[in-house]
Amino acid sequence: MTESLMSFSSLSQALGASLFAGEGKQAMQSEGFSSVAIDSRTVRPGALFVALRGNALDGHKFVNAAFEAGASAAMVAEAAAFDPVFDLINLARKWNRVIIAVENTLKALQNAAGAYLKQFSNLVRIGITGSSGKTTTKEIAAAIIGQEKSVVMNKGNLNSETGLPLSVFDVRPHHQVGIFEAGMNRKEEIAELARVLDPSLALITNIGSAHIGILGSRQAIAEEKKKIFSRFSGKNTALIPESDDYRDFLADGVNGRVVFYGPSSLGACTHGVLSAHGPLGGIRDMGLRGTEIVWEGEAVRFGLPGKFNLANALAAAALAQEMRLTAASIRCGLESVKPLFGRGEILYGRTTVIRDCYNANPESVEEALEFCDSLEWQGRKIYVIGSMLELGDSSEKAHADLGRRLLSCKAGAIFLFGEETQAAAEIIKRERRDLLFLYTKDRDELSVAVDGCVKSGDMVLLKGSRGCELETLSGMLLGESHVS
Repeated sequence: MTESLMSFSSLSQALGASLFAGEGKQAMQSEGFSSVAIDSRTVRPGALFVALRGNALDGHKFVNAAFEAGASAAMVAEAAAFDPVFDLINLARKWNRVIIAVENTLKALQNAAGAYLKQFSNLVRIGITGSSGKTTTKEIAAAIIGQEKSVVMNKGNLNSETGLPLSVFDVRPHHQVGIFEAGMNRKEEIAELARVLDPSLALITNIGSAHIGILGSRQAIAEEKKKIFSRFSGKNTALIPESDDYRDFLADGVNGRVVFYGPSSLGACTHGVLSAHGPLGGIRDMGLRGTEIVWEGEAVRFGLPGKFNLANALAAAALAQEMRLTAASIRCGLESVKPLFGRGEILYGRTTVIRDCYNANPESVEEALEFCDSLEWQGRKIYVIGSMLELGDSSEKAHADLGRRLLSCKAGAIFLFGEETQAAAEIIKRERRDLLFLYTKDRDELSVAVDGCVKSGDMVLLKGSRGCELETLSGMLLGESHVS
């Protein structure tokens, strides 16, 4: 077994848990686990398997499979430990493994991650949250800060109530900085993740309407996102976007230092006029090639296009400044950034595809439309827009607003996909009879129609929520392609 992350005795003490060992298990108190898993299919030898109860599956049913795969222990609910349906104590005896019984396994997973993180007192812990841009900002920050320091971060978008705690167990003694994004699908989730992370620095990217269907209003979203600062003790730093209309609310009452970030705060005019103060000397939009950023007198090309990606870059650069990184490292990090799947990718083939379909909300759709409208393009612009999901009672109005926005866009053809986009479709059909347009809920119909429409040299925007799976159109649109 690889080196133990934490002994069972330390874990049980941190959680106030009960330990049960199989017969013949020696030195139970000093033994421990080398990884953590919540899916028995991902268990590695020496892992701690945490049995979570979900809406569809109960992890306690998979303890035997976890032991069979080599788990050294299973964390289970006290109510299930002696339940004859699961027979967990006898399973521990059969496999000669350890059972750790707790009141609530999700809360115990989070508490275990927090206890594990406390072992690394010198680790600078950075928390990032916001309605959009979290993953991209995290990746840019890691690219910059990684120029000088050993960095660990969430893999992909593992930012949930389980994803972030699992990611924390990737921290090792050689790491100097941990950069973790915190997502939200319910009330109090950010507060829970802040308790796990206890961030030294915390950054909010923006307050938008993503998940408004869960919380009901942007004010409620702001209140939840602000809880990333809830563990501050006076010595921590909060980074808040200068232009967000909730900036003053987010800054109010923060128990620590507040730093506003953005073009003005960092010292540049958005029109690229050189500034007499601050490291940001200027910015120049380069269309699909990204943005030229002048940082402390030298220009670099930041390859992710659009104002929204520039905002993410400046957020990451502000974090790097707080970390006292050199200007050379910030420039090198910015220039090294590559697009993530489905987040502003530029794909070239028989058409040029802007694949921005990992998520969608009213703000991010508007940003994508504004960017595509602003591009000078010799061929046609074709917009394929999927539903914006998880908007709750706001969905019909948001999609109707989308329809009104599309009336003035610069696309030569528009394809709307998904039941929710019907509100937009009705407006377009009524007001723009001259426009090449299709609304459908059928993926095959969409694919056939788009394929029949596009021509070589067209630019195609794919924008929609992840559930729409618009990326499936990419191969058809591109033929042989590569990513810029």
